Amino acid sequence: MAHEYAKGFYASESWHKCRLGYISHRRSVDGGLCEECHENLGYIVHHREHITPRTVNDPSVTLSWDNLEYVCKECHDRIHDYCGRSSSDDGRKIIFDATGNPIVDNSPYCVDK
Repeated sequence: MAHEYAKGFYASESWHKCRLGYISHRRSVDGGLCEECHENLGYIVHHREHITPRTVNDPSVTLSWDNLEYVCKECHDRIHDYCGRSSSDDGRKIIFDATGNPIVDNSPYCVDK
């Protein structure tokens, strides 16, 4: 989920064009494989240097292909440490339905390789 300060950027025509162009390019290179694991298909265009309130208006961070990579869900979750588990973690994750209500998701988001 995008931070509040980045929602406008992610809704912009510039980002949509950049994202689609990058995905198309990656598909032409290797069929769209994840640039991290090279095993799964890409799922999300990830910013290597993360967007922050300071960089959200900097096209060299937000729109430069040099700062993008096409990654699978598992690698994206690993990069952001969404898979971090504590000793009391039962493996369930919280996601949100279409209306924004939290629901428990028992699907295997994080895959140990």
